[in-house]
Amino acid sequence: MRDFASELTARLTTASQHIPDIPVARSYGRLVRMAGLTMEAVGCRLCTGQRCLVETDHGDLVEAEVVGFDRHATVLMPIRHTTGLRPGSRVLPLHGDSKIQVGPNMLGRVLNGLGEPLDSLGPLYCEQRVPLQGESINPLKRQPISEQLDVGVRAINSMLCVGKGQRLGLFAGSGVGKSVLLGMMTRNTTAQITVVGLIGERGREVREFIEHSLGEEGMRNAVVIASPADDSPLMRLRASVLCHRIAEYFRDQGKDVLLLMDSLTRYAQAQREIALAVGEPPATKGYPPSVFSLLPQLVERAGNGAKDSGSITAFYTVLSEGDDQQDPIADAARAILDGHIVLNRELAEQGHYPAIDIEQSISRAMPQIVSPDHLRRAQRVKQLYARYRQVQELISLGGYQPGSDRTLDLAVQAYPSICQFLQQTMSEKVTLNDSLGQIMQLPGVE
Repeated sequence: MRDFASELTARLTTASQHIPDIPVARSYGRLVRMAGLTMEAVGCRLCTGQRCLVETDHGDLVEAEVVGFDRHATVLMPIRHTTGLRPGSRVLPLHGDSKIQVGPNMLGRVLNGLGEPLDSLGPLYCEQRVPLQGESINPLKRQPISEQLDVGVRAINSMLCVGKGQRLGLFAGSGVGKSVLLGMMTRNTTAQITVVGLIGERGREVREFIEHSLGEEGMRNAVVIASPADDSPLMRLRASVLCHRIAEYFRDQGKDVLLLMDSLTRYAQAQREIALAVGEPPATKGYPPSVFSLLPQLVERAGNGAKDSGSITAFYTVLSEGDDQQDPIADAARAILDGHIVLNRELAEQGHYPAIDIEQSISRAMPQIVSPDHLRRAQRVKQLYARYRQVQELISLGGYQPGSDRTLDLAVQAYPSICQFLQQTMSEKVTLNDSLGQIMQLPGVE
């Protein structure tokens, strides 16, 4: 009886919040053209970014968003794929900002880009509703990155330390273990809340990631936003914004949030589809200029909040097509993120997991959050590892002569221990203190 009363109260609260948004009279326009992903409407005043409903012949109402205009015609794009539209279909404007439900009831749930449940756990009822677009934080009011976050992965905790509020990119091609690494961090992190955005990936990977990578333990304090590749580009964009907005809500509650978004490249590709559909000219490798202006707008929503608030530590996966690290999206992401972790296909093929290439990876916040001794040891490990890799082929051909180069001798001696140190199984959890203690025991890094 008590659960029914609380549910009824939540429903009434949600309904009452919508009452001020109901207009006294409603005007509507008409659909005059549809080409590709876009529709054109006339007869009503619509602003860019405004939402509207388009009536189909089946009597359904399809939500769309204004993405541009051409003289007197407004260009719309539906959020969902739809059929049953025809010339003259009614277009009903929606007034007010788009709002979403937020609250502790979201934990353990899987939602789509509209905040609707995709799991079989029933409707989602949260007492609070907030605008989808959160307010930006004055950069001078953001708290600096000063404390390390434990992600439970030895190679990251010791060599690429992550600070609370830091934003890092996970750069990799397909099939080198991105999803597995994200799942490990989700299960093992000390962050209080985890928000996972699965944007533009294959539909079958959503359930696999939840059941195999996250597991029951990882889902307990996590919210998953899923928008697979067959969703409309507008839905994929909205899902990306939604996972950031949910993370912002928990950050404002004073929580430390780990945000994992897979992937930033799919977000850029969705914006490319929209921009090309409305006539924006392509620039770099087919990406219009608007893509490179939207990337920092999204990424800057993560990070530390103002005083007395929590933090959002974000990991964005970036797909490097053909393992090309000079891909335009990868290059742009490196410039706006606080570090990057590169997964190497060659290491993955050798059975080295996680396949983190510590030579190409860097954490820009590491010098501010670790002790000078820790930083010195990490740099020493990287030097020995890189020195061995430089002459690895020469050693295999028998061209190495011990005693001619002391640094190389140390590198040859320490390389097997370093490789073992950097590897970790999926089910293994290595805390921050354990990672620091193990790096101090490596040969040659005293």
